[in-house]
Amino acid sequence: MSSHRASVRYAKSVIELAQAQKSLEKVKEDMLLFTQVINDNRELEVVLKNPIVPTDKKKAILKALFENRIQPLTYKAFELIVSKNRESILDEIAVEFVNQYNVLKGIAVATVITPYKLGKEQREEITKIVADITGMKVELAEVLDETLIGGFVLKIGDKQIDESVKTKLANIQRALVA
Repeated sequence: MSSHRASVRYAKSVIELAQAQKSLEKVKEDMLLFTQVINDNRELEVVLKNPIVPTDKKKAILKALFENRIQPLTYKAFELIVSKNRESILDEIAVEFVNQYNVLKGIAVATVITPYKLGKEQREEITKIVADITGMKVELAEVLDETLIGGFVLKIGDKQIDESVKTKLANIQRALVA
């Protein structure tokens, strides 16, 4: 079974359990915390993905890092996943859990990349545009990239709208060279 299919199945199972125990929001926060810790700590990711490191050591590391910081349901899920020798996809499971949570709650995640910090009105306008496109509630992330010069790049799922000055200048340059 591919790691993606396995991560989808584990994430669905954890969502179902969290719904049954009425702790879906808290488990989502746990998954976001786990993803943040993994992203901030490359060594932890390497240890979890390393087949040479014994399962007991991986469980001990997860226990030390997370047992008192996350819901018991989330911690038990982590333990089960490690005992099934699937710890190498724990990060994928956490990301997939959040993706499925967003689908379940009707939330569209969008990222806007600009060369400057957005004002409140601009943020609200972009949020409204994304809501009109998707018909969903919007969770907007902002990323600064000064190389864009001006304009913006808006990413919604696998779609991208590029209205940056950098891209327009590159298009003009390609047209002149051709």
